Amino acid sequence: MIEVEDLIALVRAYNPRTDANLIRQAYAYGAAMHDGQVRRSGEPYFTHPVEVASLLTEQRLDDATIVTALLHDTIEDTRSTYGEVEARFGHEIAEMVDGVTKLTNLELTSSETKQAENFRKLFMAMSKDLRVILVKLTDRLHNMRTIRHMAPHKQGQKAHETMEIYAPLAGRMGMQWMREELEDLSFAVLNPEARNSILRRFATLQRESGDVIRRITNDIEIELNRARIEASVMGRAKRPFSIWRKMEEKEIGFSRLSDVYGFRIVVGQDADCYRALGVIHQRWRSVPGRFKDYISQPKSNGYRSIHTTVSGRDGKRVEVQIRTREMHEVAERGVAAHWSYRDGVRSENRFAVDPAEWLRMMTERFEEASDHAEFMEAVKLEMYTDQVFCFTPKGDVIKLPKGATPIDFAYAIHTRIGHRTVAAKVDGMRVPLWTRLRNGQSVEIVTAEAQTPQDSWIDIATTGRAKSAIRRALKAERRSGHIRLGRELARAAFAQVGKRATDKALRTAAASLGLSSDEDLLAAIGASEISARVVVANLYPELAQAPPSPDVSPEEAIVGLDPKAHFDRAPCCQPVPGERIVGITNKGYGVTVHAIDCPRMVEFDDQPDRWIDLQWQPGHHAPRNAVTLEMTISNAPGVLGRICLLIAEQNANIADLRFVDRKPDFFRLLIDVEVRDREHLHGVIMAADTDSDVAQVRRHREDGPRRAPARPEPATA
Repeated sequence: MIEVEDLIALVRAYNPRTDANLIRQAYAYGAAMHDGQVRRSGEPYFTHPVEVASLLTEQRLDDATIVTALLHDTIEDTRSTYGEVEARFGHEIAEMVDGVTKLTNLELTSSETKQAENFRKLFMAMSKDLRVILVKLTDRLHNMRTIRHMAPHKQGQKAHETMEIYAPLAGRMGMQWMREELEDLSFAVLNPEARNSILRRFATLQRESGDVIRRITNDIEIELNRARIEASVMGRAKRPFSIWRKMEEKEIGFSRLSDVYGFRIVVGQDADCYRALGVIHQRWRSVPGRFKDYISQPKSNGYRSIHTTVSGRDGKRVEVQIRTREMHEVAERGVAAHWSYRDGVRSENRFAVDPAEWLRMMTERFEEASDHAEFMEAVKLEMYTDQVFCFTPKGDVIKLPKGATPIDFAYAIHTRIGHRTVAAKVDGMRVPLWTRLRNGQSVEIVTAEAQTPQDSWIDIATTGRAKSAIRRALKAERRSGHIRLGRELARAAFAQVGKRATDKALRTAAASLGLSSDEDLLAAIGASEISARVVVANLYPELAQAPPSPDVSPEEAIVGLDPKAHFDRAPCCQPVPGERIVGITNKGYGVTVHAIDCPRMVEFDDQPDRWIDLQWQPGHHAPRNAVTLEMTISNAPGVLGRICLLIAEQNANIADLRFVDRKPDFFRLLIDVEVRDREHLHGVIMAADTDSDVAQVRRHREDGPRRAPARPEPATA
């Protein structure tokens, strides 16, 4: 175990002004609190906090963070309390120790709901003091380095947590070295056979090719010296997990994988980065599409570097990163560079990102998520993806995750722009909205005031911000339609008992049913979550308890006909119960029942002897009366299925469906729907009309006079 004076010496190496007495007190207190506790390896437990503190000195962090590392398990695992830590070491350190304790107690299960809650707590802890996460990440790193002493099932659980949460978070904070090591340590637990296979391939490659890294490093140094560029050159083989991930993504074997080596050139000035790039490209052939300039377009965590891939010795591809010393410091420490010390003072690094600004950029994408699923989606999209940089027509830079589309670009500019997007131009060329954007492209968004978000956009968008905004807009639009439908259904239900659906009545019903407003009640009625009859029964139980209307058989649906008479509903107007009707006799055929306002009734004006006064039998009719609806809908995936579902939610059956017009942007179709009565039909029409992709829906009727149905030929012997 590292002794206290050795630990202080590690801190003094970068911070001569360190408060050595504070570190000694924390060391002594932690040792006393953990006295008698041992790790699974058999070592004294306090070796773990000391190792975590030692690892943090490599990041050149301040005294408060080092002390927090020494005490980070005291509140959780010993008799120590928050109050005692605060009294001994101050409020700042007590808060940080408490923050690490709360993160340690998070059970990051596979349950999406639980995991979303954990992530929210994690980001809440980060918002108070980012150093809490630095201690926790380092704590996890040391635990993963010693994971072999844990039970096998615990190893798997910790490795999954590390791979899914802590490694991506370290990468997002700019500590790429920590991300790679955490991933590789987890990989060794989760898939040891694959990792060992890659290590064996490396050993074979080294035997066959010799020390490739040393030879290529020498080649690069020679070329830089010729150009009189002072630089440090470092090379290494990529970690097994990084190689395995590329093999999986590209579906190729190790022998076909080219860029398994990476080299880093660290120079003095910004201009030297581009000079070094020129030297590399003059000496070796660059690989198209593998160049990224993160100096002119830095990542949100402050990372700056030039990345290029070239064909080196024997045609093997190697990746080369070029950066200055200041950039290298931020690349190694990420957001933690903000707290780094040099010679007893905070290091002044112009590239270090303000942690508060970094947190704001991270969390603003999550605040718009309305539920656990959306929040997890936003977190994963933000933490697991690389970035592309595109330009507005004015030259402003928009940062987006890899795979982003013009829809994401539009919402990144402003939510209002996103909502009104109708088309996009990339580098002056019109492109579909699902086009994947690439680095350096200029994107112009074409908008229209009448445009609203479409359901298909959710599948097109890749950013959590765009997806959340689209879902909210669609939900609001559907809610508006449900409110309109609910108001109509409520009006009809109240009218059936001789009452009016006033705002006061609706507010009273909403409060009685546990809803916050009358609009919430109407939306629930329109969405078929609450029946309008239930609302009436809630307000007027004495009326709702009246005996229900009797069921009417189809044979007795009409009043005014001889019981043995045959009748049909006229196909031209398709009358339904609740509408005024009239019968037209057809000798030898029976009676055709028309709506009183059917346009074809003019055909019989001069035949009054054929008219019969009819009416519908009062009571509850079966939903067997087919009515044809004419509908114009958007030509987009999922629209027709959604319309059918809306109709089904109104307990109406679709008897037939046929397309009458097909255009690139819309379809016109006829749908035969079986309903009970006029109110049922009205509810179906209103439900369909609430969908944003339904341009028009109306009852279809055949216009103009036509001849009466042909009489059947008399039977012959």
